[in-house]
Amino acid sequence: MISVLLAAHCGERFIGEQIASILPQLGGDDELLVSDDSPEDHTAAREIVLSFRDERVRYMPGPRLGVIKNVEFLLGRTQGDILVLSDQDDVWLPGKLERTRELLSGAGPALLAHGAALTDEALRETGEVQSPRPGVLRNLVKNSYTGCCMAFTRALLPHVLPFPEGIPMHDQWIALRAEKLGAVRVIDEPLILHRRHGDTQTGHGSTPGQKIQWRWSMLKALL
Repeated sequence: MISVLLAAHCGERFIGEQIASILPQLGGDDELLVSDDSPEDHTAAREIVLSFRDERVRYMPGPRLGVIKNVEFLLGRTQGDILVLSDQDDVWLPGKLERTRELLSGAGPALLAHGAALTDEALRETGEVQSPRPGVLRNLVKNSYTGCCMAFTRALLPHVLPFPEGIPMHDQWIALRAEKLGAVRVIDEPLILHRRHGDTQTGHGSTPGQKIQWRWSMLKALL
């Protein structure tokens, strides 16, 4: 069984398009969990999610403590043997979930990372492809893992939860823990269209001091 985890926040602009690309790839026993971190009086995304009227979709209010805590919240509510992270504003290419199932079914602790074709907010491809580059030191210095391009087995969960305080982002932490176990598998081709736009919740700039502090926090947690 596959659990797709979608951490949402005021995602009404694109979340419908993303869900429409996910649902045809789900099996009958799979699930799509949407944790909505939007303010209580912001219901647009909720209405869009529930409009699909698909019993495989589970909508829930998020903890409203930021994206890292929202993903951790979702991970504690999954039922699947394979867990697939999803952004609210991308579009999955056909075959993404099939490839994921093939490579992770029956595996022990393992993480799959794949590439993404970058687009503008109108989903026009820019010609750039974002790809993971394995290596603990390399990704400690400059992270190349993106949550929306990651899936992993339930057997990896005890190695990544709970998320340590002070880490810069959940995807880097999960990937580095899998790296330490020698459990990373890579598909070096795009399986999603990764939309870039001004409302993106992650990926904003940070100061040099913040980056140094984040790396130090990550290193301490890994050790």
